[in-house]
Amino acid sequence: MKKAKFILILFTLFFISCNSSDSVVNKSSHYHPEWSYNKTIYEVNIRQYSEEGTFNAFKEHLPKLKEMGVGILWLMPIHPIGELNRKGSLGSYYSVKDYKGINPNFGTDEDFRNLVDEIHNLGMYVIIDWVANHTSWDHPWTQTNKEYYTLDSAGNFIPPVEDWSDVIDLNYDNENMRNEMIDALKYWVEEFDIDGYRCDVAAMVPNDFWMKARNELDKIKPVFMLAEAHEPELHENGFDMTYGWQLKDLMNDYAKGNATTADFHKYFTVHEKEYPSDAIRMNFTTNHDENSWNGTVYERLGDLAAPFSVLISTAEGMPLVYSGQEAGMNKALSFFEKDTIIWRDNFQRQIFSTLFNEKLTNPSLWNGKKGGEMKFIDFSQDKPVLAYYRSHEDKTVLVILNLSGDSIEADFPNNLFSGEYRNLFENKNISIEEFNKIELNPYGFIVLAN
Repeated sequence: MKKAKFILILFTLFFISCNSSDSVVNKSSHYHPEWSYNKTIYEVNIRQYSEEGTFNAFKEHLPKLKEMGVGILWLMPIHPIGELNRKGSLGSYYSVKDYKGINPNFGTDEDFRNLVDEIHNLGMYVIIDWVANHTSWDHPWTQTNKEYYTLDSAGNFIPPVEDWSDVIDLNYDNENMRNEMIDALKYWVEEFDIDGYRCDVAAMVPNDFWMKARNELDKIKPVFMLAEAHEPELHENGFDMTYGWQLKDLMNDYAKGNATTADFHKYFTVHEKEYPSDAIRMNFTTNHDENSWNGTVYERLGDLAAPFSVLISTAEGMPLVYSGQEAGMNKALSFFEKDTIIWRDNFQRQIFSTLFNEKLTNPSLWNGKKGGEMKFIDFSQDKPVLAYYRSHEDKTVLVILNLSGDSIEADFPNNLFSGEYRNLFENKNISIEEFNKIELNPYGFIVLAN
């Protein structure tokens, strides 16, 4: 790939560019699937999504997700769950007993095939969670191929992490195990036509395995690969997207009073230069781990949940929504037991629907190199306002967020822009030349698109 040169440009006293003078090379030997550049991602917790907790029950929700503008559905692990040393009565999805099997609580092979078909019929894509680092204690390999596992000095199975007592570590020095793992990965693409994988603890598996797996999968069809990891080198070893944990942590820190708006400028100007030019980072305020173990969105972010939902949906990267987040879910879902999501109307759904549907057709919001760079606007009035815009070709999206509990009035540097813009949340047009002052309610926001 060609080097992307980042040049710091000062437009006015009010403007700070988020470009960097450093250069980054995308060394990936693959390209993102063409369909992925304008997509958003939604994490599906089948067990908790409905009272039934089945593929068929979840399928009834697909039209609403399509209406919300969701592009990729990530299904948490769909495989049978180990029973030996199980946690809780239902166990962890990430304790996999059979890589080619379906959890009977979710349905049958045919139910899953029908779900994938319907997702595709609605113009969406589907990836499934893959746990390559470890298996359950009662996976058949424990009886037939003990050499597939990491063993202690006495020849006993061991967990990869002490607290993960329901799983045992796989041995990636064993080439036969690697080949069987790749064969299982190919199975779901070939037999069920899925579109890729979210790979659990991807950094705990050797990079050369992922690169080989990606190359084999792409021979079947172009796939999309999400790593549950943040390491930049994963983008050079088979992955399209990595977790934006650093942005999530920054939002948490801001909510605690331990960060300022300047830290968001720094994150996108300094931190992101470490990644290849076409790398996609996944932006999120919550996911299954955050929700169950670290507190709900509202416990961690409070009233900042709304403006930060706008941030993750409009910043460089792909936004993630976790099951129930659009319904304003304010409870930590039980991880090892049945705990059904409560569905209700909530303003979060409007935020995601408005911005996800805009992203589908507005290339300034697209992912990777096909989207616009974030360029920050400094209002210089010492106000807790985070403002930026992204432009691509003739399209521009301007975002202004009030990250405080106070009403804010501020002068707007309208000399930086021109023409007619649409206020996405009020669905009305304005002339940017006449947009002199900003008035924001506590935790309010404005998103304009030309």
